[in-house]
This record gives sequence, C-alpha cells and structure tokens, in this order.
Amino acid sequence: MCKTAFAQDDLFGTAKKPPKYGLIIAANGSVDFPMASMAKRFGQSFRLGPSLEYKTASNWILGIKGDFILGGKIKEDSLMINLSSNGQGMIGLNEQRNSIYIYERGYLLGVQAGKIINLSKYNSDNGLYLKMAAGFMQHKILIQDKSEQVPQVAGAYKKGYDRLTNGLFIEPYVGYVYFAKNNLLNFHIGLDAVLGFTQGRRTYLYDVRRSGEDKRFDVLFGLQGGWFIPAFKKKSEEYIFE
Repeated sequence: MCKTAFAQDDLFGTAKKPPKYGLIIAANGSVDFPMASMAKRFGQSFRLGPSLEYKTASNWILGIKGDFILGGKIKEDSLMINLSSNGQGMIGLNEQRNSIYIYERGYLLGVQAGKIINLSKYNSDNGLYLKMAAGFMQHKILIQDKSEQVPQVAGAYKKGYDRLTNGLFIEPYVGYVYFAKNNLLNFHIGLDAVLGFTQGRRTYLYDVRRSGEDKRFDVLFGLQGGWFIPAFKKKSEEYIFE
C-alpha cells in the first residue's frame, strides 16, 4: 500500500519547507564610491551586470559574474589641461574648437561563492547573504572626439592618455536575500567592496611624460542590489510504503 505523506502544517500551508535549489539568473547594480588609488583618478561610479548562479539545497550559491563600470567624473588634472585649449576645447583640423568627451569605463569578470544563513521562520531560502567573488578587472578613461577633427586623440594616440589599468580583484559582500514562495519577488541588497590589485598598462603617458605602468590598489565601496530569476527544481511528493 502506498500513500502520500504530509504534515498537518503542510495541509494549511504553514510548514517551513526545505530550501529550494537550482539555477538562478541575476541582474545586479551598484552605486560605488572610489577609495585608495581609484579615488585619485575617478569620482562616483556605477556597476551593472548579470550573473549566473546555482543554489544548492544547503543554501550555498556558486556562480560566475560580470559587471560593467560606468562613470563620468575624471580627476586627472593633467589630462584635462592637455585635452583642452583654455578650457574651451581643442583646435582641430577644421580650425575650430572641438569638444573632447571623457568618461570612466571598465569591467569585472569573475567567479563567486556564497552562503545564505537562514533567519526566517517561514522561508528556508531567506536570510543573511555572505559572498566572495574573485577575478579580473580593467578600467580606463574613454576619450571621444565626436568631430573626428583632433589628431592628438585619433587612433592609437588615445593610448597615451587613456590610463588603461587591469589586474586581479576580490570582492567581499554582505547583505540580505529574499526569495518569495511564489518565485515572483526575489532580490538581494547589501554592501560590497571591490579590492583591485592592478597595474597601469601604458608604457608612456603623453600628458605627464612618464611611464604609466605603476602598480595600484583600486577600491570601490558600494551599495549593491540585484533581482533574481530562479529556475528551481520542483521536488516530487514524498511517499511512504506500508
């Protein structure tokens, strides 16, 4: 004889079920404040990117991630002086003043592992979220001459100004994660810090007339949040045999 087994609390929907497990697609975003070497070059920035993760039945999360770094505040004074004429743009081949636009751009690629420490009395998937990521990061100053009339920043000449920098990073994160029982409202929010052990990759910087291969310690301290799209595996009904 076979029959389905369930507790009385299950009948009324109040039982705390075991953690769910399966693949998770996430869209993440951060507001970052630079520190250490990063603060000397850039101002506040943003990160946006996806991640692909797997959540185990014991609330471990393993995955890969990618972030784009976006910013518009550049603090390199020497760069601004060399790319402007009295602060009004550069004289180009068209014999007119042409505006040069500069931005912060970069990315992070890495692997990550984390653990959900369950704090909820009603949902085994929710609680304190501790995570560590590690991988490769790169950033530079994006220089745009929309008029295409300024030879000083045309083609390969941009490399003498763009401050290309890359290296390894680690990223600790602490936050809170929430998974709704109907899988519609799933998110995380918390604080993180990108710690980059990087080095400049340009052999010569035109504006300061020196090597750009200095070693750096780049830090981004941020408020991070993300939206989860889970594809959890459904558990089959439990049977007992008599």
